[in-house]
Amino acid sequence: MALKIIFMGTPDFSIPSLRLLNSQHNILCVYTQPPKKRSRGQKIYKSPIHLEAENLNLPVKFPENLDDEFEYKFFKDSNVKFVIVVAYGQMIPKRLLGIKNLIFLNIHASLLPKWRGAAPIQRSIIGMDHQTGISIMRIVPKLDAGPYMIQQNIKIDSKDNFLSLSKKLSEVGAKLIIEALSLIEKKEAIFKDQNEKYATYAKKISKSESEINWNETAQKIIAKIKGLSPYPGVWFKHNGNRIKIIEAEISEHLGKKGEVITNDLVIGCQDKSIKITLLQKEGKLVLNTKSFLSGYKIVRGDILI
Repeated sequence: MALKIIFMGTPDFSIPSLRLLNSQHNILCVYTQPPKKRSRGQKIYKSPIHLEAENLNLPVKFPENLDDEFEYKFFKDSNVKFVIVVAYGQMIPKRLLGIKNLIFLNIHASLLPKWRGAAPIQRSIIGMDHQTGISIMRIVPKLDAGPYMIQQNIKIDSKDNFLSLSKKLSEVGAKLIIEALSLIEKKEAIFKDQNEKYATYAKKISKSESEINWNETAQKIIAKIKGLSPYPGVWFKHNGNRIKIIEAEISEHLGKKGEVITNDLVIGCQDKSIKITLLQKEGKLVLNTKSFLSGYKIVRGDILI
């Protein structure tokens, strides 16, 4: 049976769930974060979910403040049973969660209680986890602490970065939320409390984390490059220029920390080294190492910071 749903999401990660839910159920309204001004021209950009909702001819709401009387009344009078939240980017106010007979379900990109919080995919890669997954959970006032009803594991491939792993998880999440709604409607859903003893937190990625630290091991540096690729990216400075590393691999060469060991960008770390294979000068195109070095000079013996 088609259900009437309110959907809340913001980034690309949310799109597969919106599409699949819209194909099988009735989306009353889509909530997302407000449009933002970017770049010198102060052009206004809508969120990926905002654009997708418009493409699907769905009503869109993007309040600056979700915790006000108007929004409370809208949810309370909406006559929907489910609110599906997928990376909305804002805590759901307690009084909305308290509306009788309204179930808030969240598609969270980790195997809860591990990696609660804003950046579970990035943290799982940076933390060098071998697997992650999707949890379908009921939202409670405490951050990502609600009981879960479905979880599915996903192996983290050695070549995965944030973008590729996010895509995999978003597709799994879309399928699982359909299954979850079906189980609830058939009264077959079982919610399990999380074990607080094993809770870890995936704090938001800070700008300072993007600057490379050559004192770390090669393995940790590679994990950070993958976890922060393509955005915000890991970068180093050379002659005052900021250069982002898009892809790299571990090398067995040895050298000083931050030293350019070879003329094809093998750089020394705390142990071993990394070989940069894709990089980008600020404001320029992403290039492979050979193409990059044909137009920008970094030579053996240089020290990168």
